[in-house]
Amino acid sequence: MSTKPGERKLQILQTLAAMLETPRAEKVTTAALAAKLDVSEAALYRHFASKAQMFEGLIEFIETTLFGLINKIGAESNDGLAQAGQIVSMLLNFAEKNPGMTRVLTGDALVNEDDRLQIRINQLHDRLEASLKQSLRLAEIAHPNGIDPGAQANALLCYVIGRWQLFAKTRFKRVPSEQWEAQRRLLLG
Repeated sequence: MSTKPGERKLQILQTLAAMLETPRAEKVTTAALAAKLDVSEAALYRHFASKAQMFEGLIEFIETTLFGLINKIGAESNDGLAQAGQIVSMLLNFAEKNPGMTRVLTGDALVNEDDRLQIRINQLHDRLEASLKQSLRLAEIAHPNGIDPGAQANALLCYVIGRWQLFAKTRFKRVPSEQWEAQRRLLLG
C-alpha cells in the first residue's frame, strides 16, 4: 500500500515523538526509529537528510502549533492579563498532551544532537517570552500596576519551563498544569 506525499514524513515525526515519551529508554537512533516504523534507515533518509532534520521537523510542528494558538488567543481577547494567563495555560496543556515534545522543548532530547537544534529551541523560548510580554504590555496600558511587563513575562516563561522540566524529570507523573489555577494568582495577580 502506497502512502500519500507527506504521510510517511508525518509518520516518521509521530514515531520519533512517541519514542521520546519513554525518558530513560535507549538513545533515539535512526536504526531504532527505522525498526519502529518497520522500514530501512535509507527509507528515513529519503524524507530527511539527517536525524537533526527530523528534530527540526518536530520543532517546526511545535512552533506552528504554539504560535497558531497564541495568535488565536490574541484575536479572541483584548484583555492582556487574560491573554497571558491563557498563553501559560495553553503551554502547560500542550506539554501535558505531548510528553515527547516536552523533552524537545526542554532541550532534554537534544543533548547529544546538533547544537543548532538547542539554539532553535532557545529562539522559540525567546519568542514565547515576547508574546507574553506583548500581552502584559496591553494589561499595563489598560490597568497600570507598576510591574515591568518584561520582568513579569520572563518570570512566567521561567515558570512554564520549570513545569515542563518537572514533568519530564518525573517521567511524566507531575503534570505541568498541577496547581496552575492557584499559582496563576501569584504570578498574574
